Amino acid sequence: MLHTDTTTLAALARRTARVIATATAVGAGALGYALIEARTPALRRLEVPVLAAGEEPVTLLHLADLHLTDRTEARVAWVRALAQLQPDIVVNTGDNLSFASGLEPLGRALEPFLHLPGAFVMGDHDYRSTIRSSPTRYLRRDPRDADDPDQRVEALPWQEVRDLQRSGGWADLTNARGELSVRGRRVQLVGVDDPHADRDLYPLAGACAPDGMWLRGREGRPLRLGLLHAPYRRVLSAMSADDVDLALAGHTHGGQLCLPGLGALVTNCDLDRERVTRRLSQYPGRIGEPQAADHMFLHVSAGLGTSPYAPVRFACRPEATLLTLVPAT
Repeated sequence: MLHTDTTTLAALARRTARVIATATAVGAGALGYALIEARTPALRRLEVPVLAAGEEPVTLLHLADLHLTDRTEARVAWVRALAQLQPDIVVNTGDNLSFASGLEPLGRALEPFLHLPGAFVMGDHDYRSTIRSSPTRYLRRDPRDADDPDQRVEALPWQEVRDLQRSGGWADLTNARGELSVRGRRVQLVGVDDPHADRDLYPLAGACAPDGMWLRGREGRPLRLGLLHAPYRRVLSAMSADDVDLALAGHTHGGQLCLPGLGALVTNCDLDRERVTRRLSQYPGRIGEPQAADHMFLHVSAGLGTSPYAPVRFACRPEATLLTLVPAT
């Protein structure tokens, strides 16, 4: 009897060891893949039927969440190469830095685009540095709940980030309205500072000059673009009520750690997982719903970077997006 029990225990121990070894190998393989995926950016191309009939298509390059440091040279080179797309408009929805050492690389990353019509808003990681954290913090509803309150948070050179983009004539939409010109046609703009850090203050409506030089949206009004870093519903609702045709946001990293076929597990804001996973959607309705036919379009970029302390992505490649604005049918 004792011999039988000993044999059984030995067999169980061997099976347990095999299970542990297999799980360790799978985990190591998944981690290795996630490290590689975070370094393989992709260009996403989307069409947005947001212009009035007869308007010529307009291309818009959306950059988000670069999270640059002095060790992200490959990301800088990849972004610079996007200049060959020759977009009509460039928008940057913030979180440009992880550390102050990313300021000089940011200048080189944006340099090929600063002569183009552009606009920007700031993100939390334009104001404060990234803190050390575990990759699993992104599986929490609010990753800040996992942060060590005793860690030192350093201020970032946000004025330099702002001035760099202003130097090219880009519209600073920090709780502000503005406009830009595309091939002689004007486009209305509105934006807010980072809602995730409660910096947003939606700007009051301004008068619209009644001339014929506006690029027209599908409702016949001047086309209006809305920029925000984190896609919180309070701001999206304000933009929808303000007749914004297309809102552009980042912040979510597309979920960063996703499941194939399921998409984002968390969004790091109060926007639903479906809209973050789809990237292009409508708000407050959804694409395909009859009542949403004239609702605002929303693009949430998965962004290009990660925290340097959690440099992983799974089933969610880093990205920039070239959106082609076309007439609605």
